[in-house]
Amino acid sequence: MSKYDTELKDFPNIFSLKGKVVVVTGGSRGLGLHAASGFLQAGASKVYITSRKAAACEAAVKALNALPNLAPGARAISVPADSSKFEGVEHLVKEVAKTTDHVDVLFANAGATWGESFDTHPDAAFAKVMDLNVKSVFNTIRLFAPMLQKNATVEDPSRVIITASIAGIGIGPLGKNATFGYSASKAAVIHLARNLAVELGPRHILTNAIAPGFFPSKMASELIHLTGGADTWAAKNPNKRLGKPEDIAGLVVFLSSRAGSHINGATITVDGGEVWSRGGMADATREGDAEKAKL
Repeated sequence: MSKYDTELKDFPNIFSLKGKVVVVTGGSRGLGLHAASGFLQAGASKVYITSRKAAACEAAVKALNALPNLAPGARAISVPADSSKFEGVEHLVKEVAKTTDHVDVLFANAGATWGESFDTHPDAAFAKVMDLNVKSVFNTIRLFAPMLQKNATVEDPSRVIITASIAGIGIGPLGKNATFGYSASKAAVIHLARNLAVELGPRHILTNAIAPGFFPSKMASELIHLTGGADTWAAKNPNKRLGKPEDIAGLVVFLSSRAGSHINGATITVDGGEVWSRGGMADATREGDAEKAKL
């Protein structure tokens, strides 16, 4: 029978991640923590949680390991590391390699932002955001590539998922809280994902980007507050709400599972259609500045 035969098939557990080994950078809170929860509940055996603060990693791991209905032996593992520095990425890879010889999924999610008007935007802030959101993402993927390649096959490729943003597709926040570095960095990692898809595809490693809109999180909450609040943003969204934890968890599980095994070099928005709505993020943030000016 040809491997390209077109007969109908039974697809048991098409979204299962049973036994998979996952690394989540920036996994102690927000989108990374939601994603880690999804990976574990889809059957992953090990999910490594890394961020700069050890206490935050430990708290996240404690919460994840207390989730109900995890597979026997499945666990989240804390690996604190400062991935903004090359030495930190090296440390992360070395620590993960102590308890596994391979990685099936790398969720490159660590990132930072900075809000400042155009005329006073600090050089150091722009550089910091670009370094963490782009260069460190590249370094993390490059150093984990041998472990990602270890068990990867044509039929069961390893996955790299990069967290971008709709700010890298449309226009990001402008005005007094403009995020020029963040928007540029997210556009950069979207194109990085396309390049890596072609470079790593022959090694049986698929690379895709996700582009979230606003999700209530520590990173986004202050900007949401400064630009009208969650209800205002929800009202402007075609889907009439902000993102929920399961929106991110479901997307990364899909991309990591058998169901997503022929998706490579894609950027998938998870924003309820926000980036395409009239006015978009740029106008909304300018409106927020105008409202504050009236006070």
